[in-house]
Amino acid sequence: MKKNEMNSTEIAKLAGVSRSTVSRVVNNYSNVPPETRDKVLRVIEQYHYVPNASAQVLAGKKTRTIGLFMIEAGHVSSDMLSNMLIASVIESASSRGYYVLTRIIRDAQDAESIRGVKDIFYQRRIDGGIFIGAANYEPFIEQLIAEGYSVAVVDQELPGHNEPNRIVANFDNDWGMLQAVAHLANLKHREIGHISGDMRRCSGPAKLEGYYLAMKKHGLPIQEQWILPGAFSEDAGYEAIGKFMQKGEKLPTAIIMANDSVAFGAIRALQEHGIQVPNDISVIGFDDHALSSRFQPALTTLRIDFGAMMERLTTSLIEHIEERTTDFTKFTVDMQLIVRESCVEI
Repeated sequence: MKKNEMNSTEIAKLAGVSRSTVSRVVNNYSNVPPETRDKVLRVIEQYHYVPNASAQVLAGKKTRTIGLFMIEAGHVSSDMLSNMLIASVIESASSRGYYVLTRIIRDAQDAESIRGVKDIFYQRRIDGGIFIGAANYEPFIEQLIAEGYSVAVVDQELPGHNEPNRIVANFDNDWGMLQAVAHLANLKHREIGHISGDMRRCSGPAKLEGYYLAMKKHGLPIQEQWILPGAFSEDAGYEAIGKFMQKGEKLPTAIIMANDSVAFGAIRALQEHGIQVPNDISVIGFDDHALSSRFQPALTTLRIDFGAMMERLTTSLIEHIEERTTDFTKFTVDMQLIVRESCVEI
């Protein structure tokens, strides 16, 4: 028998004790004589014995593992922001003695894929999970929460859903949009458009509503033809500008994008049509993507400290798992305007 195949019965025989004594030593019970504990621990160390994880779960032990689920149809490996979010969760969980099981969900409507995710919870392979990129109301996530599993969600607003096992991290989109519009207004822009995000997700309609509120606050006219449907990807920004240019309509003097990836695609499309940023049109993004400062032109954007956000979200989830808190947890992440080269004064 290999050393790593040893079970508690074999350890008990080698140590000359009962199997229950081995169990008490492994679980650090106090009712074991010191000399007996030392003898069992020496055998455990010699044979590299590790208690069976499945048996521990059946006995009600925690797996000390959390799930990280990203709902993304594109290539996560090529997106620097996605990689940073993943690394932040792993780093934060590791510092607290937890492992991270990761899974990419390509299609939240695919029944087989969702069944696999739910099975990870049902089989107790994890103690709780973090979801990134989900629709504001995702039925399978709501089912997991209703069944009592600890779940953390990035970007969600569901009034009245204040379950104690729900943890939510949101963005202050109103404040971010207000800063963006104020910056453009100070540069004497009055014709300001917006490429929206995915309207199924919380930040899509939240940013659009923030745009309306900020424009009204500054007394600026809202032109519906300059509010373009989009999503949160570079392709969405590229396609939104391409479709608008086909109409032959006048462009606004500035556009606020749903995020920096959208801005990258939109600027590329504008350049292909001979329109230069910022000389012909000013652009503001959201998020402060890792490439934004090196993009040409360097992108003016709203910075979000995603690392701190994911650390706080991961910590909150682990605190719920360990029952150090039993309250509904929700927090909002601030945004800071970063002025670079993609906006100029009229």
